[in-house]
Amino acid sequence: MTNDNQPMRIAFVLPGLHRVVRGAEVAFESIARELAQLEGVSVTLFGSGEGRDHQPYTFVHIDNIPRERFENLPQVPLFRTEYVYEEFTFLPGLSRRYRPSDFDLTVTCSYPFLNWFLRTRGGKRRPAHVFVTQNGDYPAYANRREYRFFGCDGLVCTNPEYFERNKDRWFCRLIPNGVNPEQFSPGQVEREALGLPRDVPVVLMVSALIPSKRVVEGIRAVSQIEDLHLVVCGDGPEREKVNNLGQQLMAGRFHWKKLPREKMPDLYRAADLVLHLSLDEPFGNVYIEALATGLPIVTHESAVTQWMLEETSVLVDTTEEAQVIAGIHQALKLNNPEDISGRRELVERRFAWSQIGQMYYEFFKDVLKGVSHKLGIIT
Repeated sequence: MTNDNQPMRIAFVLPGLHRVVRGAEVAFESIARELAQLEGVSVTLFGSGEGRDHQPYTFVHIDNIPRERFENLPQVPLFRTEYVYEEFTFLPGLSRRYRPSDFDLTVTCSYPFLNWFLRTRGGKRRPAHVFVTQNGDYPAYANRREYRFFGCDGLVCTNPEYFERNKDRWFCRLIPNGVNPEQFSPGQVEREALGLPRDVPVVLMVSALIPSKRVVEGIRAVSQIEDLHLVVCGDGPEREKVNNLGQQLMAGRFHWKKLPREKMPDLYRAADLVLHLSLDEPFGNVYIEALATGLPIVTHESAVTQWMLEETSVLVDTTEEAQVIAGIHQALKLNNPEDISGRRELVERRFAWSQIGQMYYEFFKDVLKGVSHKLGIIT
């Protein structure tokens, strides 16, 4: 990576950092790691997890109440999900530890409270603020209810649909998520160490257990294919429903797991294909982690998945169960060396974190230049 010797102090702010293994948290931690290795760039993460040794960035622990505690509370205006409740409990601790003067630029993907907080602390000399569409772009284009008060100095769009929808309103850049191709790579693994049987075909679903990810639909489809085992890795409000249905329809063939991040590459290596049935995905780290490991993917056909996956995967209408089943049968035949090499080539060409980190750095420089110009500061 290159830089122009201008110092840059960046804060990534998200409650789940260093605590949960989900797409947004994994992406922010990976981007921060790349940026913090640049000369003249310092990066601080504010999250509710614990510090880790040997990281190039600074981590600040902020107490909060985890989202799981709010899963059964009513969904009301403003507090529409358990994530918003969690975000609200994050603010008091953040207010005590965060100083606007310590940073040139702040980054979050959480709305409304963190976006509002980071844009208002520091007055006219507040840090520039970048919002990333890790969880969707609805706050950026909706113009009703609390979404009327969204704002940012730069918007990172994680897929081309988001970019086209927002480019005329915000200062945007299309930047996908990435993967470490050295960490996620093809290889052999002892399935027994993961509690999985040998010599059986295994389908893997890596997903939050929420309705929009359609894990229940995946269980129903896979259950109809004889001898096929299904591993579901993730957690969320539908955990009981998912586990009960899996045991009911696939007794002895269903495996629900929650693994730490460092175990995920081995879990991918233990699978024969990845199934992901979400109809509207901001990006989907599961796609590129599977590609990097060489796995075929069965997922919903859309402009976004076509853009991401090119010709490497099996794209079907996942609202049709018969197409999902046919897609699984097709994907099980796509594990030859040529197919695996093609998936790896796509990752190395477009989705390595080193490239994504460079894209973020260049965009952050442009955001800071734009803000300085608005304020009449000569740089």
